[in-house]
Parts: sequence; structure tokens; C-alpha cells
Amino acid sequence: MSILIKPIITEKATNESELRNAFSFVVDRNANKIQIKETVESKYGVTVEGVRTLNVLPKIKARYTKTGMVTGKTSAYKKAIVKVAEGETIDLYSNL
Repeated sequence: MSILIKPIITEKATNESELRNAFSFVVDRNANKIQIKETVESKYGVTVEGVRTLNVLPKIKARYTKTGMVTGKTSAYKKAIVKVAEGETIDLYSNL
């Protein structure tokens, strides 16, 4: 299984990539920072300066409907924010 699952393309992540040269990815829950760094460097051909990781907790939502109370839950995942060297960039839109 791949360590990098998918890039995170949100307004906040895009702003972070433009201003601070940091790109966000959803990664495997068991991957550590060294594995993430090596994977990004080999896949995208850039120099990684730093990796920050965080575990995103699931969110539970409930609402009342005609048929009763409906509950739902989002999935938990691990997020990595990868800072790339100055002058280099990752093209996330090339594989679409």
C-alpha cells in the first residue's frame, strides 16, 4: 500500500502552498515522518525541508428527521504537511 493516499486540495491548503511552500497530503496512518519525506522526494523529485503530521479525529453529527434521529460519522485520517525547499514546487494538478 502506498504511503501517500491523496493530496489535500482545499482553500486553506492552497493558500499554505502558495505562501509558505507547504503541501498537505492524506497519508497512511502507520507512516512516520521519515517514510513520508522519502516518498515525497522520490515521487515528486523535490527536496523536503520538514514534515509535520497530525491525526484528524472523526466528527460525529446527529439530526432529527421525520423517521427519528439520524447519526453519522466522518472517517479519521492522518494528515502530513510537507515543507518543500525554496524555489521548488509540487504540481498537484498534473495527474488529474
